[in-house]
Amino acid sequence: MNLPIIIQGGMGVAISDWRLAQAVSQQGQLGVVSGTGLNRVLVSRLMDGDLTGHIRRAMSHFPLLEPVQNLLGRYYVPNGKAPNEPYKTPPAYSIRPPRLLDQLTVIANFVEVWLAKENHTGLVGLNLLEKIQLPSLASLYGAMLAGVDFVLMGAGIPTQVAGILDKLARHEPTTYRLNVIGAGKDDDYRISFDPEQIFPGIAQLTKQLRRPRFLPIISSVVLAQALLKRSEGSVDGFVIEGPTAGGHNAPPRGEMKLNDKGEPIYGEKDEVNLEKIKHLGLPFWLAGGYGHPRQLQQALEAGATGIQVGTAFSLCDESALEPGLKKRLLRKVMDGVATVITSPVVSPTGFPFKVAQLEGTMSEQAVYEARPRICDFGGLRNLYKRTDGRLGYRCPAEPVDDYVRKGGQIEETVGRTCLCNNLAATAGFPQHRKNGYVEQPLVTSGDDLVNVGQFLRQGKTSYSAADVINYLLSSYRRD
Repeated sequence: MNLPIIIQGGMGVAISDWRLAQAVSQQGQLGVVSGTGLNRVLVSRLMDGDLTGHIRRAMSHFPLLEPVQNLLGRYYVPNGKAPNEPYKTPPAYSIRPPRLLDQLTVIANFVEVWLAKENHTGLVGLNLLEKIQLPSLASLYGAMLAGVDFVLMGAGIPTQVAGILDKLARHEPTTYRLNVIGAGKDDDYRISFDPEQIFPGIAQLTKQLRRPRFLPIISSVVLAQALLKRSEGSVDGFVIEGPTAGGHNAPPRGEMKLNDKGEPIYGEKDEVNLEKIKHLGLPFWLAGGYGHPRQLQQALEAGATGIQVGTAFSLCDESALEPGLKKRLLRKVMDGVATVITSPVVSPTGFPFKVAQLEGTMSEQAVYEARPRICDFGGLRNLYKRTDGRLGYRCPAEPVDDYVRKGGQIEETVGRTCLCNNLAATAGFPQHRKNGYVEQPLVTSGDDLVNVGQFLRQGKTSYSAADVINYLLSSYRRD
């Protein structure tokens, strides 16, 4: 397998969907689908009527027919639901999820990867977050059933994933050790996943699966060394992501200090020693502010295999960012007024999160304050050990009284927003509440947003994924 020079970032909830990943893959690079929240995305697409038929076509290729028919009967709405009708929300994941939820998550990831790989032989990857542990086993298995080539995971230290991939390739039962607030050193909380229990007979139908390559997304040499030492299976390379990248960023090393805009300040301690990375002997890609041919050349000269790029792809034609938002953000870029703020509080994960400033979105304080707090999807809930020893679930973005009642600190709720619902709205699936409230979007972008204008010269108002790749490889191809 030839390694790609360019990895397209796995962005948001469905921003990096199958169309974008397919477009990048067909250009000979690594197209990546975001696995975050895909069970909610599949439900939304079916309730919107799946007017193109792509989703149902992909579902028809799933190895077992019965679970597919069950999901279609539960969620598919011919010709689509009424515009103001709420989407059905899948149940929130818990340590013992209902079988139907695991089936939904497996099939959702299968569909996304299957469509991304349809009718070509290029490489496709799946991006997940270590911070969102509960759906990971089902997500990985679904993607592997569709033949995913790479798995990328950031927002934590994913020491378990490589070994899990080995087991899932053989359809073996596996578990995921969970991070639980307040757990003691002898506590061992796990979520379990048994392919044969979720889908009886699937191992006989599909035989052994191909194990994808695993690329952790990291921000320091220490993390790379820890993964190589503690990983329960083979790590196949790294994506080294700097603090200028979009989405979640690693917190600054050392004491958190903020600039006059309220953003975390990164310094020399946060710079990665690439010589030490090279000595680890694995391929690596550099991410965060690498949207220029010159930066690709610098990465290659530093020993990198290539680069990961997100922001430029997030606004291209094939991106699933809601078209109106995309158009307005591109207009701000063309007018030279686009800005991105790194918020230390927006994300319930506690990680810094980059927010593009755009009128009418959750980046505006008035829009944020108008939202009634509700946590109905629960993708970013934290697990905690209750006083009675049982597990509980809480999210800093849920109603403040509920969070405090569950033992959370009130200061942890300040400025938090429901990324689950906000990012779904950003992809064009806003939830409509019975009280008339409609969930508003929140757009994330890297600091490289201001440079997207380079694709909009000579009167152009949009650009394609191929334009991005051709531009980035322009100097490389001449060498």
